[in-house]
Amino acid sequence: MLKKINQAILQVLESSRKKIDFKRINYLPRWAILCFDSAILIIALVFTKIIISNIQHIAYYSFLPSKQEYIIIFINVLFFILFRTYAGLIRHSTFIDAIKFFLATLSTLLTILVIYYAYFIFTEEEWFMLPELFVYSVISFCGLFLFRILVKQVFDVYFNYVNVDSQINVLVYGTGENAIAIASALRSEKPLRYRVLGFVDKVGKNKSKEILGLPIIYPKRKTAVILRAYQAQALILADNSLTKEESISIVDNCLEYNFKVFRAPLLSDIESNKSLSNQIQKIQIEDILGREPIKLDNKLVAKEIYNKCILVTGGAGSIGSEIVRQVANYKPSKLIILDQAESPLYQIQLEIKHNFPNLSFEAVIADVRNPKIIEDIFLKYTPQLVYHAAAYKHVPLMESYPSEAVFANVIGTKNIADFSVKYNAEKFVMVSTDKAVNPSNVMGASKRIAEIYVQALQDKLKTDNSSNTNFVTTRFGNVLGSNGSVVPLFKRQIEEGGPLTITHPDIIRYFMTIPEACQLVIEAGAMGNGGEIFIFDMGEAVKIIDLAKKIIRLAGYVPYKDIDIKVVGLRPGEKLYEELLTEKSKTLPTYNEKIMIAKVETYDYNAINNSIADLVLIAKNKDKFGIVKKMKEIVPEFLSMNSDFEKFDKKIV
Repeated sequence: MLKKINQAILQVLESSRKKIDFKRINYLPRWAILCFDSAILIIALVFTKIIISNIQHIAYYSFLPSKQEYIIIFINVLFFILFRTYAGLIRHSTFIDAIKFFLATLSTLLTILVIYYAYFIFTEEEWFMLPELFVYSVISFCGLFLFRILVKQVFDVYFNYVNVDSQINVLVYGTGENAIAIASALRSEKPLRYRVLGFVDKVGKNKSKEILGLPIIYPKRKTAVILRAYQAQALILADNSLTKEESISIVDNCLEYNFKVFRAPLLSDIESNKSLSNQIQKIQIEDILGREPIKLDNKLVAKEIYNKCILVTGGAGSIGSEIVRQVANYKPSKLIILDQAESPLYQIQLEIKHNFPNLSFEAVIADVRNPKIIEDIFLKYTPQLVYHAAAYKHVPLMESYPSEAVFANVIGTKNIADFSVKYNAEKFVMVSTDKAVNPSNVMGASKRIAEIYVQALQDKLKTDNSSNTNFVTTRFGNVLGSNGSVVPLFKRQIEEGGPLTITHPDIIRYFMTIPEACQLVIEAGAMGNGGEIFIFDMGEAVKIIDLAKKIIRLAGYVPYKDIDIKVVGLRPGEKLYEELLTEKSKTLPTYNEKIMIAKVETYDYNAINNSIADLVLIAKNKDKFGIVKKMKEIVPEFLSMNSDFEKFDKKIV
């Protein structure tokens, strides 16, 4: 019935589309709505007389209301005023409006019955025919209710009709409460952005039923085939029971055939002051990584950080700033954000000030390479927990400027570590990289030397029993979305129309998200007792060319057709694959099965300290080849790749 009404309305709109502009129709004033409702009551009374006259074969000489009938209409209008039926906007009528009309009609009926019997007792005459009263009540209620449905339907069909070009036809994956609530909310939005065509139920128990008047589809075939069959343009994932593997399979299938995929928020996460359409998010590359997210021990972390003074170096970088955000949640007594980059530091300062107004923190511009400034900071704040994220990390740049890698990554780490000991910090947590394992470039080698120094310092402190500072290191792979990583590069290249550039078709990498990387760093600080290098299970390695294809499809394009992919060759120092352990290294488990401790070769503190001193002298002279030669002496497994420094590898015994 409703579909026929919609079709009729569409025909009317099509014939008069140039004459009517519903967008310019203002909301009616309350008195006008009350007049409309009163007119419906009079019409209902006329229909009542016609019906009663046909049933009882009574000839009505006049269909104008009698004195008694005017009283009935007056009482009915009084109850309209009492229940405020006129207060709602007709085009936005809801079930609540129907309840108000029902109560008003029922109250009118009961009131007239009381008047009827009171009049009969005193005069023994019928004031009104009872059948006419009951029929009038039913017709008036139906008339008022149907009038609002008709007006609401006209506006709904019209707005959907005029915005049809901007609507996205979607199927909702899921039949649970979350999926139904999301679909219902999307259908009620004006203007309509997503046109829901049906629900996909992976279980298939309700495939012959409907939800919200829409079909429930059992996915016997691939999701992309179902989308094409129902002429849908996109899929909204709203099934909370989907596993990571199921989600990845669905998304990959949709992307392969150029269908868009969106992720619906949980009901508990919906922001009430924001349009739901704006909260339906596109699937991001982070959502289709081939591994489950890491779950960490928040209680242990809270115990470690709460009410302590925390220093985060490199606190304005992609990793450091996320460490700052997460640490701020655990209510430290003081948070020191240290970085040399002015603009990013200012941005994180504004963010923390806004999101954590009660947190005591300081944004400090300083360079970890300057020992005088760093000591002043330690002297002033005496941090109890240090997260060292300051470093140079870009492989090709450090290959060109090895002295800068030495100053920032080696000396910077040494300065922070030494002053952590001098000023009795409880923990020093170093952020390292998988590129420090069997390094093939200057950047990785510099980070490995920093690791060696930190571990040697820890061993010396334990042997001498001269300090309670504990040093721990964390290693992880590539971080999605970090400054200079491949994903932002690909997105920028897509915005420019392509091509996407990869260095080799067979190159693979392990990936993790920025929040996960920082959770690892923070928990390492909590669980570490000193001297450990923490690594964790990063799941399956990802082929960069496959990653490029997925990012292109996520952007709504077809690889090699809309956006090309170009192989440009390996960069200096770049490997085809990265490692988290050397062949000689072993791992020990922790209470978290995703996090392990790498057992690596240790070095004598005095020997490494002297080697670093020699390395610094060479670096000050800007002798590129001398620096790399010395690095290869300190880290024998450092074998350069695609680099001018390869010629020195054979000389290392």
